[in-house]
Parts: sequence; C-alpha cells; structure tokens
Amino acid sequence: MNIPADLKYTKSHEWVRLETDGTLTVGITDHAQELLGDLVFVELPEIGQEFAAEQEAAVVESVKAASDVYAPVAGAVTAVNASLPESPEAINQDAYAAWLFRLKPANAADLDALLDAAAYAACAEE
Repeated sequence: MNIPADLKYTKSHEWVRLETDGTLTVGITDHAQELLGDLVFVELPEIGQEFAAEQEAAVVESVKAASDVYAPVAGAVTAVNASLPESPEAINQDAYAAWLFRLKPANAADLDALLDAAAYAACAEE
C-alpha cells in the first residue's frame, strides 16, 4: 500500500498536503482508488464553496460504485483540478498527483487532528 509519509490522512481515505501558502490540497488515497477500481466520473466542488469538517465536498465514481469525498477540515475551496472531470483515470494512475481540490482552512490547527501515515496505514488495514 502506497502511503507517503509527508501527507496527512482521514479515516474516510482522503489525503491532505499542507501547501506553503497555508492552503490544503486534498485527494483520495491510493488505497481508496484501488478499492473503487477504474474511475469514470469526478464531480468537484465550486471555488468559493465552504464546507464543515467531514462534509461531502466531491464525488468520485467508478464502474463499481460512487463514493463521496469529504472535506478533511472546515474551510473554503480555493481551487479545483479542472482536468479531472475530463480524465478521472488520472486518479487511478497516480492518486497522489491527481488532487481534487484545495481548501483554505477555517482553523489551521485542525490539521493536527488528521492521521499521520502510520495511523492511516493501521486504519486502512481494518
């Protein structure tokens, strides 16, 4: 299982990278894309949309199932990966390069509550 040590994670299989400008880049983990199989559709949030922590923010759909993607922390969307709706398979090719959206967190300290790689690995094996 590919779980980069420099990222944070959620129990619902999102990865989170803190950017130098304080925003958070969010995607689904390699483990999640393996479970879903070949992705065929991605629905992204609107720029400026605000979410509470753990609120549904995006949808990824595979030939097997649709799955919600949750905001890891409360915040406002500052960017979306506009190429994904045209090529959702990019997530299958490299889940950590094919980010979904960026959030400006309402409270930067909320990032501390997310899982590190070791905690996520334990969670993913359950």
